[in-house]
Amino acid sequence: MKMNLLFLILIFFIPGCAKLSYLTAQGFGQAKLQWKGRENAQVLKDPKISPAHKRKIELVEDYKKFFYFYFDQKKTGIYSKTTILDDKAVTYLVIASPHIKMKAHEFEFPIMGSFPYLGFFNLDSAKSFASDLEENENLVTWIRPVYAYSTLGYLEDRILSSFFYYDDLELAELIFHELFHTVFFIKDEVDLNENLANLYGKELLQEFFKDRPELVEYLEKEKKKEKLDRRVVELISILQDEFDKLGAFITDKKADELTQRFVTEIFRPDLKSMCQELMLSPDDCEYKDNWNQATFAAFLTYEEEQDFLKDLKDKLNLNLKDFLVWLKKEYKSFTPDKTVISFTDHLKAKGKDAPLTSH
Repeated sequence: MKMNLLFLILIFFIPGCAKLSYLTAQGFGQAKLQWKGRENAQVLKDPKISPAHKRKIELVEDYKKFFYFYFDQKKTGIYSKTTILDDKAVTYLVIASPHIKMKAHEFEFPIMGSFPYLGFFNLDSAKSFASDLEENENLVTWIRPVYAYSTLGYLEDRILSSFFYYDDLELAELIFHELFHTVFFIKDEVDLNENLANLYGKELLQEFFKDRPELVEYLEKEKKKEKLDRRVVELISILQDEFDKLGAFITDKKADELTQRFVTEIFRPDLKSMCQELMLSPDDCEYKDNWNQATFAAFLTYEEEQDFLKDLKDKLNLNLKDFLVWLKKEYKSFTPDKTVISFTDHLKAKGKDAPLTSH
């Protein structure tokens, strides 16, 4: 599952909206990331930092320069410093779902809206919160390590040592994805924000590595992984259909039993077989993960809108720059009503109305 998740540090913007202990801990974690950051020039001179990691820092600087030049925007201080983490992951997301439906539980926050996860810098804190949701809210949970996130330009995000584990093309897509969050963000629509950033990350990757042989290999692998992702969605739909057929007769316990049997007998064997057929490495396949209703919900949250957005851009016959200008203009004038509740719905309606254009 490929998910470059947006993680917003809420303490700086939303006082008094959740448990004080959560806000304090996450605020301290974010502050620590900021304090530990050193100017890239200093890190590049540090003999304790490996040449391979220094090269990654230089690549991030190149990707950043390309991004702001491409959109003709003034370069910001984001990624001007590097923080070496104590852990491989920078934070841990807790995603929750009901037992009988694969749908991410929404965590509501005033001002910034709702989010289908909460993030913790400390793994033990994430586990404790997940246990609390399971015991007191009767939810299924999943904890996912995260290696990059964006504060939407509110803070000067650091290059994190967790970035160093990505190969050059993965790192480029990641940086373009995260930088996009700093130039466009839609309140209350995490799904759309993520999928727009995914779209721009992929498209800018191809612009940066244009005509280079490694791009061809990378895109071929990505196509295989996308095919695998579509199969995951199909399989999740099969399980949800089984839940729906049982209707009022399904209990939480029954749903858990069905899910685990489905994962063991159908889901994992199906994906393992498909991975072998596509000649994908085990690291690029999904069958190894600890799947449950919350894992399925998280997957659906970040896989459902990308095709629609690319189709919309193509129908409008706009390049990446002009599409961003168009999005900003549409969002500025958008007013929800009874028929078009969200900006996502507005864009879908625009996509249906837009005529097909030749390229």
